[in-house]
Amino acid sequence: MKSNEELKSTTNLLIVHTAEDGGMGILFKLGKRYASVIWSTGGGWDHVSVSPFKHSHTPTWDEMCALKDMFFREDETVVQYHPAKSEYVNNRPNCLHLWKPTAAELPTPPAIMVGIKDGQTIAEARAAIKEVS
Repeated sequence: MKSNEELKSTTNLLIVHTAEDGGMGILFKLGKRYASVIWSTGGGWDHVSVSPFKHSHTPTWDEMCALKDMFFREDETVVQYHPAKSEYVNNRPNCLHLWKPTAAELPTPPAIMVGIKDGQTIAEARAAIKEVS
C-alpha cells in the first residue's frame, strides 16, 4: 500500500486527516465530490473503503480499479471479499472495500482461467491452458 506521503500528490484526492496507520479523505470525480474514502494498515491488513456520497450508487469495476491504482502499487494484488452471510457488515449503503494481507501473498488463479491476455497468441494461450490442466 502506498504511504500517506505518496498519497499527498494523488489527483482527485483531498486528504482530510492522516495518522500513522492511514487516513481519510474525499474523492473528486469530474470536479464534484464523489465519495468518502478511508485507508488503513494494521491488524495484518491493508484496507481501503469507499462510500459514494450518493448512496444510490455503488462503485463500478472501473472506479474500484482506479481506487486500487490510487492506493496500491502496480505489483500488488488486492481483493474484494464476499464473506459468509453470517459475517456480513453493512454500516454504510453501497460502501465497498479493498483488502491486502500484509504478511502473506494472496493466491491468484492463472490468468488463462479468466481469458486471453492482450497480445497473447493462440499458441501461448493453448500452452497456458495445458499448464493448468
